[in-house]
Amino acid sequence: MDKLEMRHTLLAAKARKKMSWDDIASAVGMSPVWVASACYGMNSASADIAHKICDTLDVDSDIADALVAFPTKVWDEAIPQDPFIYRLYEVVGVYGETLKDVVQEQFGDGIMSAIDFTMEVDKVEDPKGDRVLLTLNGKFLPYKSW
Repeated sequence: MDKLEMRHTLLAAKARKKMSWDDIASAVGMSPVWVASACYGMNSASADIAHKICDTLDVDSDIADALVAFPTKVWDEAIPQDPFIYRLYEVVGVYGETLKDVVQEQFGDGIMSAIDFTMEVDKVEDPKGDRVLLTLNGKFLPYKSW
């Protein structure tokens, strides 16, 4: 089974069981953002976690092999059409150079790791309308000179 078939199977099982990412994450002992990313095929899981995901979603254990497989992290290079994803794309387009400059002023020449990385999604209640709080927490990796 490839990652795409795995993704469709797991998302269908999630819908059938009427579970949230928080529900699944609690059952397997991982972050909801990470669990969703693994189920979408963008991260690999340990064998133990893969089997816990399969058990939680009541899917065949052979899907665990696809969860464990290392992904090829590629995505459609076209401008996204989904409004939520487009807005994230827009944030990077509008603020990407600004963030890079500010981070490099504070840390030096380098990048934020997406490997040694965590992400959290929180809801912040506000009388003017609830707000989305995204926390991206990546290790700083300085560029080397040689």
